[in-house]
Amino acid sequence: MSVAPLIAVEESGPEQAPLVVLVHGSMDRMAGFAKIARRLEEHYRVLRYDRRGYGASVEHPGPFTINDHADDLVEILAGRSAVLIGHSMGGNVVLRVAQSHPQLVRSLAVYETPLTWTPEWPRNSTSRTIGNDGQDPGDVAEAFMQGMIGRQRWERLPEATRAARRAEGRVLLGEMSSVREVAPWQATAITVPVVVGRGSEARPHHFEGMERLAASIEAAELVTLEGCHHVAHTAAPDQFTDELIRRTIQRAGW
Repeated sequence: MSVAPLIAVEESGPEQAPLVVLVHGSMDRMAGFAKIARRLEEHYRVLRYDRRGYGASVEHPGPFTINDHADDLVEILAGRSAVLIGHSMGGNVVLRVAQSHPQLVRSLAVYETPLTWTPEWPRNSTSRTIGNDGQDPGDVAEAFMQGMIGRQRWERLPEATRAARRAEGRVLLGEMSSVREVAPWQATAITVPVVVGRGSEARPHHFEGMERLAASIEAAELVTLEGCHHVAHTAAPDQFTDELIRRTIQRAGW
């Protein structure tokens, strides 16, 4: 069965313009890239979507491994080649697509993508420990969100919003566990141009991990966004667009 009807997709910008695809991270949704899309859509066709199980794609039954998320993206592309931008866990999705379907990827960027399976990744990091204590997936999602936005902001959210975010716990656990021990892609198999992004204010394992990632891929370069942290795509959309995405588009030859 086609997954396309189960995935919420939005496209904007000129129909015949080069295609840029924005892929969100864990517990995020396409709305997180709205500011970025507005900065690109004058000259590019911009595609955003809620990955399976998130946002308006919440009805998707799963499974929720990175490979399944990558298969969704391949189907959404429908044979079109594109520049792919993956934030956080979305980076693993676009790297997987670059390995499995390089003909669809002109270039790609990843930003602070978790490399959970690598020996250097901290054993006590969220991506390694989340869900290990047998917690209810809803409780796991709530704890993750509180870690991102703070407890007070979480408690101010409408009850319906909190319930919707808790329902995404099954997706969070699925994708996190799928990369805990096994790499979803191999650096030596990535042959397209890659831009690896990190913020100067990143957590040490993200900061150092992105340097290792850039060094492991032959066609990769490392970009550091000064003054930025993990959610640079929402907190510093101009900088994220100008320094990371536009560089990636240049590497596509557009």
